[in-house]
Amino acid sequence: MGNPVSMPRITAALRALALPVAALMALASPAPAQAEAEPEAPKEFVALSDVDPTIRQEIRYFTPHNFTGRPIEGYLRPLCLLTRPAARALHRVQRQLLRRGYTLKVYDCYRPQRAVDTFVDWAKDLDDQRMKREFYPDVDKTRLFEDGYIAEKSGHSRGSTMDLTIARLPALPTRPYVPGEKLVPCYAPQKERFPDNSVDMGTGYDCFDTLSHTLDPRIKGKQRANRLLLKGAMEAQGFVNLAEEWWHFTYKPELFPDTYFDFPVSRRSLD
Repeated sequence: MGNPVSMPRITAALRALALPVAALMALASPAPAQAEAEPEAPKEFVALSDVDPTIRQEIRYFTPHNFTGRPIEGYLRPLCLLTRPAARALHRVQRQLLRRGYTLKVYDCYRPQRAVDTFVDWAKDLDDQRMKREFYPDVDKTRLFEDGYIAEKSGHSRGSTMDLTIARLPALPTRPYVPGEKLVPCYAPQKERFPDNSVDMGTGYDCFDTLSHTLDPRIKGKQRANRLLLKGAMEAQGFVNLAEEWWHFTYKPELFPDTYFDFPVSRRSLD
């Protein structure tokens, strides 16, 4: 009989064989999937707080206090992002209002296309009526598209449109909305509606009702004066109001009149 092979030699031989096999398996295995990079904002976009930190921000779609009842996709931070010309024009409006004892407060600014898509999906889900009593008490959800409250594209996604109001100084912060709390119609008297530190505009923000039309004749007295104060201050600096929504303004001319962006609302999008 020949000399027996020692166990250490067998172990070494197996290890040597395993190395090329492992290398071949590594070549054959697919590379780990890379997370798709988020789109970034063009250099013409800025954070409003960098242009004017005195303008109040209450970004509703970052919170569940909106007509869907949940935070909206694409809002990673409660930030107002705008094209630079629109932000600078808002700064000019703010300077004028501060002299009169008021401040601007923005509810929404740039809105990613994915957020708009979320609104569309929500509108098609007729079983989801959780926020109806506050935001669309008199509108059947089947009519949201036909009546123009929801659309597949929004000017907000172009970066020069914002939703905003005014508040009298000093303005205490608005308390957070508590999901499940009792809802009150958005056109109820101001003292009954969800509390907001803004002046009385006759309806709350995002009220799906004809009472939200800026010049609706049923809105009178101080409420009408407040709407006209906001409208006049904004128009003096190049903004155009959407007649159906007292809070909705677009700075003209738009830098991106035909482009609907989808980068998320976050500081990182501006890097």
